[in-house]
Amino acid sequence: MLILDGKKVRDFRAGLLIERVRGLSHAPTLALFQVGDDPASSAYIAQKKAFAGRIGACVIHRHFPVDASFDEISAAIRADNDDPSVHGIILQLPVPAHLSANSLIDLISPLKDVDGLTSENQALLAEGRPRYVPATARAVSAILDFYNIPVKGRKVVVLGRSRLVGSPTALLLSAQGGEVTVCHSKTENTKDVAREADILVVAIGKPGLIGAEYVREGAVVIDVGITRVDGRLMGDVDHTAVESHVSAMTPVPGGVGPVTVLSLFDTLVESVDYRI
Repeated sequence: MLILDGKKVRDFRAGLLIERVRGLSHAPTLALFQVGDDPASSAYIAQKKAFAGRIGACVIHRHFPVDASFDEISAAIRADNDDPSVHGIILQLPVPAHLSANSLIDLISPLKDVDGLTSENQALLAEGRPRYVPATARAVSAILDFYNIPVKGRKVVVLGRSRLVGSPTALLLSAQGGEVTVCHSKTENTKDVAREADILVVAIGKPGLIGAEYVREGAVVIDVGITRVDGRLMGDVDHTAVESHVSAMTPVPGGVGPVTVLSLFDTLVESVDYRI
């Protein structure tokens, strides 16, 4: 079984990204909005800041208290929309229950929406002409590309249809020529559908749920899930159960996660080029 090592993908592509950043007249700058102090969000933000420093990008961390109002946050987003020195804006999810994440996201200028989550950018992706692609979906594609795993003409099954991961991954791989099927909680015969996949992408958020009965012999498995269980990180796939069935699989941790951070900054640099 081939281990699809996300750290190798990240480190290779980071070198290319550093060269692109050096070719710009100014450092690409990301405004990162955080509301509250969710520990997982804070950890992800620390990773983004560290990677930005590695490639020569800048992160402006706009950190609001947990009880911040919609009007307060929206005013700051609009200010960054109008600031030419800010090239990308993201809202770190989740946000507190009193706020509408979708409403805040749709205040971001689509030209600065480097998470690809505004309604306009989601519609463009659905139409097969993406401007910006959500980072996790882009990471899945980058891993397949790095390891020369073809998508065109292959049967692809995506388990999960979230706005952030499952749906954009399915749309992106479909645009690349994959024969894509999406399964979700209401899908009948999910195991039978999954077993037909040449490439199985799992993004459901339930650790260890996917066993050998979901996987065709020789399939490629991309495990997007990551959950902390009893102090260790687990994916959605029971790796011990399926490893003898698959030809290649991403580990957890160290698979999709490292490439997701890289992919966000790939998009940030593209946003600079897009508007020069």
